[in-house]
Amino acid sequence: MQSFAQLAAQFNQFFERDHFPSFPGSLYDPNRHFLQIGGKRIRPVLCLMGNELFSSIHPSTWNAATAIELFHNFTLIHDDIMDKAPLRRGVQTVHEKYGNNTALLAGDVMLINAYAYLNKVPASSLPAILSLFNKTAIEICEGQQLDMDFENQLEVSLVAYLQMIEKKTSVLLAAALMIGALLGGASERNQQLLYSFGLKLGLAFQVQDDYLDAFGDPAIFGKLVGGDILADKKTFLLIHALDTADASARERLLYWQKRPGGGKVAEVLSIYKSCQVDAWALQLKQQFLDEAMADLDQIAVVSSRKQSLQSLADYLLQRQI
Repeated sequence: MQSFAQLAAQFNQFFERDHFPSFPGSLYDPNRHFLQIGGKRIRPVLCLMGNELFSSIHPSTWNAATAIELFHNFTLIHDDIMDKAPLRRGVQTVHEKYGNNTALLAGDVMLINAYAYLNKVPASSLPAILSLFNKTAIEICEGQQLDMDFENQLEVSLVAYLQMIEKKTSVLLAAALMIGALLGGASERNQQLLYSFGLKLGLAFQVQDDYLDAFGDPAIFGKLVGGDILADKKTFLLIHALDTADASARERLLYWQKRPGGGKVAEVLSIYKSCQVDAWALQLKQQFLDEAMADLDQIAVVSSRKQSLQSLADYLLQRQI
């Protein structure tokens, strides 16, 4: 079994090709610009790891992984438009550089190209993979809409937030693993266990993101703390604080929603700490990680084949950036 880093290096070599024709450059150059920004490639490598868990990597898995990465980048291009984001990883976003209309079309053609790569998997596996891929794509759109809906709500329940995160973030991680497993000949039960592992890993990953934004070390995290607070994002931390704060602190949290101003981050973080939100978030992350590992443990392959996924989960959830 290969490590995440080894498979990431191989995938990057496979992926670093020109995925688009030259004409019209006004449509395809924006996608080249966006793909050159790079990324961690977590989702396509999970597809490869899901495949290698059960067999040697099937050649078609590289195409399935490419489809997943192109799909993920399509969602990022459209997310940046909706968020009016000027930068991604320090580079101008597509809509900022080329305009909204071109960015919409560039994202659309990125999605279509993802399906073209997906169509290269064996015909015997294609119906099941397409069904899962389409289900996942719909759920991600639903998750994005829920996230936008939450922007106009003062309060969101933990159940509703979990549903949104599962759809917006976790399902693609889970589907990537399951597509790889399907191509590796895994049984249906093993596929479902691996899918559940991916869902729980995605939830734990989001808890870690929310935690780092509020309590991370800026020198390590690379950003000022409190970005989610300034953006009035509904997070695990805010939801739990509203659920557990006393009447006075709860009133202050609601007061700061949709209000800019000096002292906002400091006061909200002070309330978080008084509610012990930091300790609660770490416990919740561990709960999701334990549930993910319980699913991984039940998969019917020898333990040594699971080591790479265990190591990756530990790395993702111990990261400080």
